[in-house]
Amino acid sequence: MIVIGLTGSVGMGKTTTANQLARLKVPFFNADAAVHRLMRKGGQAVPLIEAAFPHVVFGGAVERARLGGRVFDDIGELHRLEAILHPMVRAESAKFLANARRRRLRLVVLDIPLLFEGHGDHRVDLTLVASCPAFLQEMRVMARPGMTHGKLAAIRHRQMPDAEKRRRADVVIRTGAGHRHSLRQLCRLVTRLRPV
Repeated sequence: MIVIGLTGSVGMGKTTTANQLARLKVPFFNADAAVHRLMRKGGQAVPLIEAAFPHVVFGGAVERARLGGRVFDDIGELHRLEAILHPMVRAESAKFLANARRRRLRLVVLDIPLLFEGHGDHRVDLTLVASCPAFLQEMRVMARPGMTHGKLAAIRHRQMPDAEKRRRADVVIRTGAGHRHSLRQLCRLVTRLRPV
């Protein structure tokens, strides 16, 4: 089984790339979705987050905006949160991979936003980075509700620069020329890795 690690900085088209891989019937594990499951009502992370960050849980679920307000500008607090969430997400991805091996799947994707930053690239066979020009990244991100140039700068500061991700990647998917262009790139890759 070949395990692809998919990543990309904010606004680079990683989510669209993941959706296109799903369209090509490549099973994938979404780390962001796992975090949402862990923090919703009944989620495994909820009591640990409430203990570490009092008053962020309401109705049995973590209120993400309130938690974000606590950790966004405080790297120490962010690391405390990551120490809770990252081992749980890794455990979920390990279950996904074990299930994929049992099903004898030939190709799967781990969609991990901080793949290189968290050294997850050592757990995959091939790294795939979604990338686009910086001006397009800024246009995409600034169109999001509540986004400011200050928030974008802070996010960029915490993430590995796109140029470094591209340098480390085995494959770079260019997402700036439209969906058809990126889908064609992915079709070629999937065909090469998972021949019919």
